[in-house]
Amino acid sequence: MIAHTGPMSTTSRRYAALAGITAAAVAIGIAEPVAVLTGPRSAPLVAVGGVIVDAVPESLKQLAIDLFGTADKIALLVGTAVLLGGFAALFGVLAVRRLALGLAGIAAFGAIGVAAAVTRSGADLADALPSLVGAGLGALVLWLFIGGPFELDPWTWSPPTPSAGPALPGGPVSPGESVPVSPAGPVPVTPAGPTAAVEPVGPAEVDPESRRRFLTGSGVLLGTAVVAGLGGRWLAGRRGVSAARDAIRLPAPVAPAPAVPAGADLSLTQLAPYVTPNFGFYRIDTALVVPQVDPDTWRLRIHGRVGRERTYSYADLLARPLVERYVTLACVSNEVGGDLIGNALWLGVPLRELLDEVEPDDDADQVVGRSVDGWTCGTPTAALRDGRDALLAVGMNGEPLPVEHGFPVRVVVPGLYGYVSACKWVTELELTRFADFDAYWVPRGWSPQGPIKTQSRIDTPRGRNRLTAGPVTVAGVAWAQHRGIRRVEVRVDDGPWQEAALAPTVSVDTWVQWSWRWDATPGEHRLQVRATDATGETQTERTQDVVPDGATGWHTVTVTVR
Repeated sequence: MIAHTGPMSTTSRRYAALAGITAAAVAIGIAEPVAVLTGPRSAPLVAVGGVIVDAVPESLKQLAIDLFGTADKIALLVGTAVLLGGFAALFGVLAVRRLALGLAGIAAFGAIGVAAAVTRSGADLADALPSLVGAGLGALVLWLFIGGPFELDPWTWSPPTPSAGPALPGGPVSPGESVPVSPAGPVPVTPAGPTAAVEPVGPAEVDPESRRRFLTGSGVLLGTAVVAGLGGRWLAGRRGVSAARDAIRLPAPVAPAPAVPAGADLSLTQLAPYVTPNFGFYRIDTALVVPQVDPDTWRLRIHGRVGRERTYSYADLLARPLVERYVTLACVSNEVGGDLIGNALWLGVPLRELLDEVEPDDDADQVVGRSVDGWTCGTPTAALRDGRDALLAVGMNGEPLPVEHGFPVRVVVPGLYGYVSACKWVTELELTRFADFDAYWVPRGWSPQGPIKTQSRIDTPRGRNRLTAGPVTVAGVAWAQHRGIRRVEVRVDDGPWQEAALAPTVSVDTWVQWSWRWDATPGEHRLQVRATDATGETQTERTQDVVPDGATGWHTVTVTVR
């Protein structure tokens, strides 16, 4: 391989960039099936993405949630891949100048992948293998294109054709002759002597045979990378825990949930159902790939400031008396009027009983839940022992927990935002103090404790709907978990507040549907809603962002009536 130092043609640069991108694609694609052996979290793209999730400013995370909602993780992985592609293209161009530069770039990214994989919670040295294998093969591919059998020849310059000089009158000029070219006198002609090497001038195009060989090789390698990447993902899914989950038969609860009263679900178009189906339940967490936890090997350790430490298996939990409760969960990132909220039927063990068995110290005011991937949340100990239905849940809507919602075991606590309570894939509960430990979100600007605020939402009509003058049903949901909703009011165009009708509900731990009949008149109108909880506190008009402890304000929609 000859290092080139002059200008490259546009075509050559494009092929060099494609060489770098192909090398990166092979590195990422081949790493996926290797990660089947070491765990999906060790795949370079996922490992680096996880570090990005932990490291980026909270404002950027919230922006991602606002823009992409529950697809924020896919957007992050795609964005990471695009960024990697840009750097890979640069490495390809640099490698034409000097192969060592391109190889150094690949090695650097391999090192980043290794560092990201082995420093994640629960990782070991084997997690470095996907990045090492991927970087090695990526470097090999770059060499094949820049200095090996697929090399474009030439990548850059062709010598210019020497010029015979300007035509002079009088015919050929012999060495040593002088010819008159101006009134100033004759111009001496210097002997040319042996033909000297001429510096290359200007970029050359890639020759057709090299182009064909390059495109064939890159096509084969890119196809291999795609097949390997998708195949690795498929194998990882096959090795997951779905089969183990499907084989579980949950025992009947000793304390079934109260039946949903007639009329609790108004069954209106656009109105969220009273019970959210599993497939439609929101998911917000930091896991870029869903943890696959084998229920046979799962263990829960309860330790810290306790009289005696205890460890429970999945079988231990299923053998205990289980209770069933409807509980509405809400994300602290839910904007006013947002949909990061859902109501489900949960089956589990009361956390109060488990905590009583370990005998917490009197000063242990925080219970830190740890997920299998290292994520933490800090829950007030009092909220787990004050009589509310805080559960170590194993079931959701009549079936084992979905894998993406925490299978085999997660925490459910009424009245607290998920970031301080809803630990999915939980493996540890540590009794400690708020003064001694800050859970995952606290150093990132969120409040240590997060009681759910009284909120309400208009589901129908939707903003910018066009309605027909006459009777219109305005309806939505309101919630104040563990306190309950006493009243919901609606107003039109800053007019007087009108009380809406509340549908029946199971308990104070779930949301409630409401409706109000409006005699709509032609024109553009603004609808607003507010709720009052069972303590008498009315939802505040003051607008506040989700940070640090949840959004506030009145949900407002604008509609047009014809």
